[in-house]
Amino acid sequence: MNFTVGFKPLLGDAHSMDNLEKQLICPICLEMFSKPVVILPCQHNLCRKCANDVFQASNPLWQSRSSTTVSSGGRFRCPSCRHEVVLDRHGVYGLQRNLLVENIIDIYKQESSRPLHSKAEQHLMCEEHEDEKINIYCLSCEVPTCSLCKVFGAHKDCEVAPLPTIYKRQKSELSDGIAMLVAGNDRVQAVITQMEEVCQTIEENSRRQKQLLNQRFEGLCAVLEERKGELLQALAREQEEKLQRVRGLIRQYGDHLEASSKLVESAIQSMEEPQMALYLQQAKELINKVGTMSKVELAGRPEPGYERMDQFTVSVEHVAEMLRTIDFQPGTSGEEEDEEVAVEGEEGNAGPEEERTDGRESTGQH
Repeated sequence: MNFTVGFKPLLGDAHSMDNLEKQLICPICLEMFSKPVVILPCQHNLCRKCANDVFQASNPLWQSRSSTTVSSGGRFRCPSCRHEVVLDRHGVYGLQRNLLVENIIDIYKQESSRPLHSKAEQHLMCEEHEDEKINIYCLSCEVPTCSLCKVFGAHKDCEVAPLPTIYKRQKSELSDGIAMLVAGNDRVQAVITQMEEVCQTIEENSRRQKQLLNQRFEGLCAVLEERKGELLQALAREQEEKLQRVRGLIRQYGDHLEASSKLVESAIQSMEEPQMALYLQQAKELINKVGTMSKVELAGRPEPGYERMDQFTVSVEHVAEMLRTIDFQPGTSGEEEDEEVAVEGEEGNAGPEEERTDGRESTGQH
């Protein structure tokens, strides 16, 4: 069905009124604001009924105002700018009314006696019947048409309905669709928020696990350093014991050598004595001293291989191989790992004792 739109002469300020009318359209129901009008924190306005519809769609578990159960409030997003609106337990009834917009609506209605979009409806004319207004809707063809087209025109065999009825129905469907879309957007935003929280949790958990990992390896390094210190002390003790023994022998041999050298010097000086009587007076004593000195038994020398320190060789290959097998254990927390280590330690300490007990029992049986 084709139709044309014509414009009748309007008042001089019709353009200004049109602009004002556009500013008074609710973004939810697409009609002029119906009082009471509420203003959101983002400074956009909504019919309180429309705001409540969007709020209810976004918060299906929220109790109504008449319910005896006290609700903790809720939230929804402004359909105009997507700003999140957080409400208290009063819901949309806790939003401030925009009295200025309500007064402007009253003044507009006083200045204009026609309803919203009346100018377009008054000038919507049938193209086939130029003097007929578009006043019905063809349900079969899904187009607006005029009464003459239904009586003897192209839509005489079609099912029709009053234009205001279809207008209200489709307005309601579009409003419901917008509300559902807004609610769906809120749900999507909620999912995005949850995933952002998941990302934050992942970062926090990773940071905590890195800290635990560093602590565990620092603990291993501390154990290795402690054991290294113990082994170095044992090596140093053995070194000192051996050195003290050998140096003691060196002192004994040195004292014997010094005494023997002095005795040799005395004996040589005595042999140089030209007078036989004088020589004979000292010769007997020197001969006894030389004989005694030659028979002195010195402390034994260190046994062969005494200087070796091979017994202090440490084999770390198996430990290194075991350290290379360290890996993560999924599903095991740090506390559980500590408990497992403690239990294994107790079992390891009990093992040798059980073996010794078994050994004694076996000996007794034999």
